[in-house]
Parts: sequence; structure tokens; C-alpha cells
Amino acid sequence: MAMNLTFLGAAGTVTGSKFLLEAGGRRVLVDAGLFQGDRAWRRRNWTPLGTAPSSIDAVVVTHAHLDHSGYLPVLVRAGFSGPVVCSENTARLLEVVLRDAAHLQEEEARWARESGLSKHREPAPLFDTADAESALGLLEPLPAAKGRELGGGIGVELHRAGHILGSRFAALTHEDTRIVFSGDLGRPDHPLLLPPEPPGPADYFVVESTYGDRTHEGRPADELAVALTRVLGRGGVALLPAFAVDRTPLLLRVLRDLVAEGRVPDVPVYVDSPMALAALEIYRDALTDPDLQEFRPELLTGGDPFDTGRLRLVHGPVESEQLNDPSHACIVISASGMATGGRVLHHLQHQLPHRRNAVILTGYQVPGTRGRALADGAHEIKIHGHYVPVRAEIVDIRGFSAHADADQVVAWLRDSPAPSTAFVVHGEPDSAAALAQRLRSELGWTAVVPRYEERVRAD
Repeated sequence: MAMNLTFLGAAGTVTGSKFLLEAGGRRVLVDAGLFQGDRAWRRRNWTPLGTAPSSIDAVVVTHAHLDHSGYLPVLVRAGFSGPVVCSENTARLLEVVLRDAAHLQEEEARWARESGLSKHREPAPLFDTADAESALGLLEPLPAAKGRELGGGIGVELHRAGHILGSRFAALTHEDTRIVFSGDLGRPDHPLLLPPEPPGPADYFVVESTYGDRTHEGRPADELAVALTRVLGRGGVALLPAFAVDRTPLLLRVLRDLVAEGRVPDVPVYVDSPMALAALEIYRDALTDPDLQEFRPELLTGGDPFDTGRLRLVHGPVESEQLNDPSHACIVISASGMATGGRVLHHLQHQLPHRRNAVILTGYQVPGTRGRALADGAHEIKIHGHYVPVRAEIVDIRGFSAHADADQVVAWLRDSPAPSTAFVVHGEPDSAAALAQRLRSELGWTAVVPRYEERVRAD
């Protein structure tokens, strides 16, 4: 029986993961991500999906990052009403992520209306809180090591991917065909999480290529220690834009170790992001749940693994505003990690103009984001309609990425028998092309980089 696969996102770009599988008279969407970065891609969040959301029978979400899950409220608004299958920890994180995303959508629409800078007469959010709540009501967490049927003879299993808490790669089966969707594949040396499970044999792979043309080099903790010692030594603020989910807990763990070793001055460390604080609580809760254990064993002893000693959790807007111009050297971790929204924008406005400060980037910066502009050496960036001069030191530390690099992706796939085809997705064009070439030359696989909205047979 025919099985078709359509690439509705993460093809030609590193965001917007959406893969539509059609088999047995059913339609299953693997991941429902928002496009981020360049405006040309972000505009596609507003265009019709290419298939009626009401015709989709189920969605499988690999993890809680917005470029894999943030389109769920849009689907629901447009008529989708089926189950959303994910891991239990992903379901917990999605309650935080989708509500926060809806709030930001509403705030941006409000600001656009009040500022008069929008090109639209009545700016509206892509989705709102009601849409997010409706999407959350469709979540059906799948317990660890359990599979389930999605109808039409389609089955799904979720296996540990080691990217963020709850992240999974998805194996979908129909009759004798098995397709593995990597989602975002984690690093085997992730400081917090256990490594990805082996993928096993598959007829088709859909594999990410975020770092498909490079390897993680250097010692990021050492780079961070040097940068922090420098900026704190001159009495400045070290502002770390960080993804609320996973990157903030990871940075806290690294800072805890650096302070304990005497390699970084013992200064206050502020976490200023409502979503990061909520996600941090989920990480802490998961540490004590033996049925959902994903953490490295060393995190389970020795007290709170995320407490640097002078950790300050910033809950209210008043305390957040005080951090715009603190009177002492300190470290501020705030979201979003690519400076696309959230409280970090206010800190950037106040701290970028001063040379004593530093902005330390610790994650992948998608083209078209403010974070990418800073990493590329911008002399000014636009925030809330105003240009802000960049005089603060900018430090780009790339080694903290939670994505597997090219060598690690190839190693993950190496022990699997050659599939009919490996589809290389979720990467900038050069990255995807480089990984596809390595799969051909090193593993002898048929590997292609699909086009956006391309439809292929997979049976």
C-alpha cells in the first residue's frame, strides 16, 4: 500500500519542522514547528499549510522547542482535533512553552497596534492563549518504552534523543516499512542528559543536519570562564541570552562547577525569564522521578545541580527592570536565546551601549535573528523600533550546542543497515548538503536533501 512523505518544513532551512506521512488512509504529522529567523521563512507561518489541518489524524512531537512544536496552536485554530503524541516530559514542558509563546504573540500584536509601526491596520497574533490551551488539551503523553497505534495500521515508538529533557526520535511503522525521524539529535557528551539510544534498522531516515558541515571544537566551559573573568573583572554585566528549555539549566550546571573550582568570580547569577524558571522547576522535578530518568547519574547526588551558590531567580517585572542597570558585577541569564523576544530584549537595550558589559552567546543563532546579527559583528541592532548601538563586548561560544555535530550524527547512523533513502533536513543548505555527501561517501547510503513541500514515495 502506498506511503507518501511530504516535507512541509525544515527543508531548505533549519526551522519549522513538519513532515506529513500518509498511509493506510491516515495522515500523521511528525512535528509541528514554527519557522523562525529570516522574514521570508517567518511569513510561511501565516500561509496555509498545504494540507487541511482538519484532515490530519494525529501529530507526533519529538520535543518541546518551538521550531518543532510551536505550530500546534495554529493547527488547532485551523481545525485540527486529533491526538498529539509526545513523551511525558515533553508534555510537561509544552505547558510552559506554548503558553509563553501565546503570551508573546499577544504582547507583540498589542505593541504593534499601540506603536503604530505595523503595516497592518489591525495587527493580530498568529495564535492566542485560547489556541494554546486547546492544543494542550490534545496532548497524549506516551510512557517510556511504550508504543501506540495511530490508526490505519500506523504505529509509533518514541526513543531517547538526548537533546533536551523529554526529547525523542520517532519511529513510525506501516506494514513492513519503518521510518525514523531523528527530531533534534542530542550529543553523546551532553552535560546533563543521557546519550541518544541507537536508531536500529529503518527503511528510511529523516535526519537533522543543524551542524552537518562542522564539528564541535574547543572547550566551551573554558571559553566561558575566560570571558566571564574578563567582564566581571572590569565590573560589568555578563548577559547570557539563553534558550529557556535546557540551555538555562545547562549553563547553571557549568557555572556551578566553575564557581566551585574558583575559575569564575563568585557573583550573583540571575535567571530572568518566566519560562526558564518554569522549565527549571520541571527539570528539578524530573531529577526525582525514577520512571522518567533521563539525566546522567552524577546529577542525582550532591545537592541541587543547578545552584551556583548565589543563584537569584527573578520572578517579577520590577526586579527584572532593576537588572537593566545593576550597580554590581553579575551574570544575567535571560530568554530568548536568539534575542527574538522576551525579557532579554530590555537588557540588551540597556547593556549593549556600554563597553564594560558583555553579551555572551551560547547557542545556535538562526540567520535573521538579532542573536545572529550580534554574532556576525553588527554595529547596531533594532529593538522595539529603535536602533541600539553595540559597544559591549560580544562573545560567541558555539560549543554549548545541544545538537549532535556531523561526526556524531554519522556515528549514530553508522551501525544501522543502509536504508532505501536518508532524507537530510533541518539544516541550512550548506550544512544539509555536506551531511548528505558524508552519508553517501562514508556509509554508502542514498542520501538526498528534499525541497520545501516536496512529496516522495516511502514504501
